Amino acid sequence: MSRHLVEARDLAYDYPDGTRALGGISFRIAHGEAVAIVGANGAGKSTLIHHLNGHLSATRGEVRIGDVPITRDTLPAIRRRVGLVFQDADDQLFMPTVFDDVAFGPANQGLPADEVARRVDGALLRVGMAALRDKPPYRLSGGEKKRVAIAGVLAMAPDVLVIDEPTGGLDPHARRQLLRLLAEFTHTRIFTSHDLDMVLELCPRTIVLARGRVMADGPTREVFTDDALLRECRLERPLAMQSCPLCSAVRRKQEEGDGTDHHVDRGRSRAGLR
Repeated sequence: MSRHLVEARDLAYDYPDGTRALGGISFRIAHGEAVAIVGANGAGKSTLIHHLNGHLSATRGEVRIGDVPITRDTLPAIRRRVGLVFQDADDQLFMPTVFDDVAFGPANQGLPADEVARRVDGALLRVGMAALRDKPPYRLSGGEKKRVAIAGVLAMAPDVLVIDEPTGGLDPHARRQLLRLLAEFTHTRIFTSHDLDMVLELCPRTIVLARGRVMADGPTREVFTDDALLRECRLERPLAMQSCPLCSAVRRKQEEGDGTDHHVDRGRSRAGLR
């Protein structure tokens, strides 16, 4: 069975205060898929992805990576297979330099120093950050931090890449750079995001969560044209799939008009100008 496969089976999770965050989620993501997990705030997105490499342990059900269930005994192997990039890159960047941050994971895997250096240089080159390898992370921009956090995961050579809110807090230029980078990956990719235009561009499949349950799982364009579903889940169509507000206003005005033939009116106006 593929090491890249991710499967949740009746996954449920309760927070220590008894709040139910996930209420029995099941899905299967195949080798090489790019899948988005979307939903309003509090839907359970971040809680779900923190189960995918064992940062949280299920109250009920299980997660499997390939044919391996996530358990206390399998955690080291799972975390080598599944790379998780947190929503806030500052949660992952804590070393004196960019190089040290990206080297942290492979070094803790017990790899020799020359292999660690090779992986770090390759990962930084891939995300376009090689020139900043000696810079302190706290002096990076938000987009640069996100790229370094991704490089730190790539340096561990995971089979599955999971990113929580990839474009959160980025300006338009940094967002576009990051989208180009993510589109190049051939990993199994799982994203959570409120940026539904990013989802539309990168992910052929979308899973919609609400109140800790799967409300829809299917082709992204089909999901985003189900307006009743989107309303129920407190979502809206991506901007790329919304009609032009100005055109809609003009059309509504015409439909609500007094029945005058607008083509004739425009013709008369042009005639009056001659």
